[in-house]
Amino acid sequence: MYEGHKVAAVVALGRNRELGKGNRLIWKIPADVQRFRDLTRGHPLIMGRKTFESILSYRGSPLPERINIVITRNNDLRGRYSRYSDVVTVSSLPEALEVAKESRGGEEIHIGGGAELYKEALPLIDKLYLTLIDAEAPEADTFFPSYEKEFTKQVFEEEHEWEGIKYRYVDLERV
Repeated sequence: MYEGHKVAAVVALGRNRELGKGNRLIWKIPADVQRFRDLTRGHPLIMGRKTFESILSYRGSPLPERINIVITRNNDLRGRYSRYSDVVTVSSLPEALEVAKESRGGEEIHIGGGAELYKEALPLIDKLYLTLIDAEAPEADTFFPSYEKEFTKQVFEEEHEWEGIKYRYVDLERV
């Protein structure tokens, strides 16, 4: 919770909390991408610079229908990103949260990664929307922080399979 605003993270991770490799997601399960889109649409989405640049290289544009709040300490990049009307650049998580709480849909603020931001934001997060992928990725170089002791109230679970990969949506709340 941040000053009365719910803070959530939408995350897909493997058995060992793997997130990605080389600034790319390891798994791109279409239904999971849609879930991310549905959960974050209409709400401010805070992300780090590397995550934002990964989105730009993949999509060619910021994520639509939400404010993209990008944390970067690089002033040159802040100027470059200002050409996008739905992107706000800030220099810290506290600054990002202040922008988010005043934004449309700010009653639920989403943290969109990467790994460093998840780690910094975890103490403020109220709810995790997880996609738990029943697979390992030994090549992974980024991991989600340990969350299991803090988020013990399961409020949703649904099992799925895609191209032989089993995965579950699990929504957890901090107790």
